[in-house]
Amino acid sequence: MPGALEGFVADIVALAVAEDGTTARRLPPERDLVEALGISRGALREHLLVLERLGFLTRVQGRGTYLDTPRDDFVRSYFTISREFGHLTDEQFAESRMMLEETAAGAAAERASAEVVAELRGLVDRMIAATRAGEHDAALAADIAFHRRLQLAVENPVMHLLHEGLSHVLSETIRVRRLEAVAVEIPDADGTLRTDSVHYPIVDAIEAGDPAAARAAMREHFRNWQNLGLVSDH
Repeated sequence: MPGALEGFVADIVALAVAEDGTTARRLPPERDLVEALGISRGALREHLLVLERLGFLTRVQGRGTYLDTPRDDFVRSYFTISREFGHLTDEQFAESRMMLEETAAGAAAERASAEVVAELRGLVDRMIAATRAGEHDAALAADIAFHRRLQLAVENPVMHLLHEGLSHVLSETIRVRRLEAVAVEIPDADGTLRTDSVHYPIVDAIEAGDPAAARAAMREHFRNWQNLGLVSDH
C-alpha cells in the first residue's frame, strides 16, 4: 500500500491544475481521475481518503478537491498512537527532543534576525514575570512559545513538524515537571528561578551568532532540569 500510495501521489500531482491568480491546485473530477489513472473508483476514493486524513487534501463543497499543505496534526497523532501501542517510549521522545532543541539552537545562531532575538528575549522575560507572580500556566505558555519560536527561526518545516509532534506527546509531562521544578528549586534573591533564567544564555549565544555556544547553552538548559532530579524531558 505505501508504494502504491506514493505512486498515486506522483500521478495526481501531475494532474492537478493551478487555479488562476492563486497558489491553489485543484484535482480533476473523480471520473476524470479514474480514467486518467486506470484504477477503480473504489481504489481512487481509498487513496484520496488516506491523503485527506493526513492533511494533504482538502475537499471544498461545490468546488472540488485541492492539494493542501498538511498541519502538524498527523505527526502528533502518529507519535501519540505509537506511545499508546508501546512502540515508542517517553524516554525516547525526551531524548529526541533534547537533540532536536540543541540542533535548533545552533542553527538559530546562524539564521535568527534581530527581531527574532528580541522576541525570544521577551518570552523569557514573560516566563520569569509569570513565575514570580505565581501564574504557572502563563509561565508554561511562555516557555512553550519560546521553544516554538526558536524552531520557527530555523525556517525548516521538517524540524518544525518534529518539534510540534514531540512537544505534543510530552506536553503533560512538561507541565508536571515544570510545576515540580517550581516546588523544589530555590529562587535567586530577586525571586527568579534558574529554570527560567537558564534560557537567557541561549538567547545571548543566538544574538552573538555563536552556534557552539547556543548548543552548549541548550545542553545546560536540559542539564539544569536533570540537576533538579527531574527527567530530561523538558
